[in-house]
Amino acid sequence: MKNTLKFLLITLLIVSCKTENAEIALAEVSQETLGKHIEVLASDDFQGRMPFTEGGQKTTQYLEQEFKKLGLEPGNGDSYFQDVPMVEINGTPSEKMIVSGNNQKFDLELLKDFVITTSKTDAEVSLKDSELVFAGFGIVAPEYDWDDYAGIDWKGKTAVVLVNDPGFESGDKSLFKGNEMTYYGRWTYKFEEAARQGAAGILIIHDTKPASYGWNVVQSGWSGAHLTLESELPKVDVNGWISNETATKLFRTSAIKNKNFNELAKSKEFKATSLGLKASAKITNKIKRDQSKNVVAVLPGTDQKDEYIIYSAHWDHLGVGRAIDNDSIYNGAVDNASGTSALLAIAEAFKNSPQQKRSIVLLAVTAEEQGLLGSAYYSEHPIFEPKKTVANINMDAFNNPGPMKDFTITGFGHSEMDEYGKRAAEEQGRYIIPDPSPEKGYFFRSDHFNFAKIGIPPIYAKGGHEGFDISIDSMKVLNDNYRKNIYHQPSDEYIPGVTDLSGIRFDVQLLFNIGYKLSNETYFPKWYDTSEFKAARK
Repeated sequence: MKNTLKFLLITLLIVSCKTENAEIALAEVSQETLGKHIEVLASDDFQGRMPFTEGGQKTTQYLEQEFKKLGLEPGNGDSYFQDVPMVEINGTPSEKMIVSGNNQKFDLELLKDFVITTSKTDAEVSLKDSELVFAGFGIVAPEYDWDDYAGIDWKGKTAVVLVNDPGFESGDKSLFKGNEMTYYGRWTYKFEEAARQGAAGILIIHDTKPASYGWNVVQSGWSGAHLTLESELPKVDVNGWISNETATKLFRTSAIKNKNFNELAKSKEFKATSLGLKASAKITNKIKRDQSKNVVAVLPGTDQKDEYIIYSAHWDHLGVGRAIDNDSIYNGAVDNASGTSALLAIAEAFKNSPQQKRSIVLLAVTAEEQGLLGSAYYSEHPIFEPKKTVANINMDAFNNPGPMKDFTITGFGHSEMDEYGKRAAEEQGRYIIPDPSPEKGYFFRSDHFNFAKIGIPPIYAKGGHEGFDISIDSMKVLNDNYRKNIYHQPSDEYIPGVTDLSGIRFDVQLLFNIGYKLSNETYFPKWYDTSEFKAARK
């Protein structure tokens, strides 16, 4: 009862949004609407919402149906869909990776020691006695005078690299961005760079702390079929991960005298070095070409209807996969039935508010879990002109057990969207903070990143650090438990009547307030001079 009364007092603060011309009363985001849609989207009937599956088709049809019910117009001409052509690669890896050299030979076990996939569409790809070469962090960054691939002809070789980037826990703010992860630290970059270098394969050494997720997440996320966009960009034959324990074993067996491979790679004097070992493994592929769909609806504005605010959320999750505790459906209630449901709740709130001047776009993108593919396709084929797109408000994985005092902005310091977040948070009696774990690279791990790449300033923010009735220490325990036991696991489920939606509603209300304010202005939020995305806006 105490929590309910406090929450009611807090929500009384959300009574108006100051536009350029007047105080306008806003509708409230409906908690009932949020719960209704999360329950449906995260149900077993939707089979984990994997693209190219019946569950994926049900999801896009459901979103189209709900947008129509709200009276929203199709966002892509006369259609609510943007087709996203992709390739499903269902690869079956060999159960063993054979490692030999230095007068030794041993096998690594699939899932226990390694996972491998491929982005190539050949019937079979393989590593055949591919020389393993330690390439540090696998980074080529001229602006930091850094090249981990220099001096090696990479043809036929496999790069073994560390996760994250050299600044992680270095204590040196001048080393890359210090503890804040750069894009060079993301696994997507590392796979891309190995391919550009002409390597046959790449194996990233998993380590829970710099990766920010456990080996169980690698096992779940890198098993079974995966999707990719058709592309002419270079690809390695085999992408993969090895456990930290496996890496330690490799280095103990290797020809490298300094076995402390983490510290070895952080020096600017580091040079790529052969381990004196060779690896063999193969992947047999089944290939399926098809189209998934971004779902897009628009609520037209009045006199500035050719200017757009895009709300985005990814509708997909991992589908049906490896069974854990006899459950094989990865329902994805938090990730991201919550954000997808927020799109619908926000659309409803706009419909119940005075009509806005700018147009509101509701964009549910596909295949985020496969590498931000739906938003990447949109950024390459934008429906709404980027220079006329005011901002992106991205919503992914709301997981609050109640209303939060904080409003944490991931990517804080990039643009004036921070100021919009700050004002809206203060109206709710909250404070803003930057992401307290910038080393985890969350700015590069959701769909707002692809909007930033084409110059559209995003905001990706939610509470999660300190609650009005939950301490910072208690929130840390809850967040750690989510990352360890729920994130990308079948246990990410919605329980009607048990799952607390009050904190989610509180965050979604704030994001609605930001969008409504932007939708009644003439101003375009600017990138700060220090942001690498500023040039793209020009």
